[in-house]
Amino acid sequence: MIFITAKFKVRPEDADNWRQITAEFTSATRGEPGCLWFDWSRSIEDPSEYVLVEAFRDGAAGAAHVQSGHFRKAQQTLPPHLVETPRIVNFEVPQDDWSQLGELTVSPTD
Repeated sequence: MIFITAKFKVRPEDADNWRQITAEFTSATRGEPGCLWFDWSRSIEDPSEYVLVEAFRDGAAGAAHVQSGHFRKAQQTLPPHLVETPRIVNFEVPQDDWSQLGELTVSPTD
């Protein structure tokens, strides 16, 4: 899978509305057949920073994402709400879902 994490530094006046600002893009991306997940989180240290964790089935699915109409639209509509160009980490990993964090194994309780 293609695993991507990106940090978005949002203009302070738009930070509380980022969920609504990205809602259409998020929904459309989650509907792509090759999208495994597409999840936003807000930094607890900097309320104007959001982290996007996304994954696509393979390189073809990732390419389809960046060639989609909703991606092209986001390229136009999101930058005016940003302070700087988002930063990204992008890797191809040999798995298709999350692995368990063995160091924090949770046992079922009765």
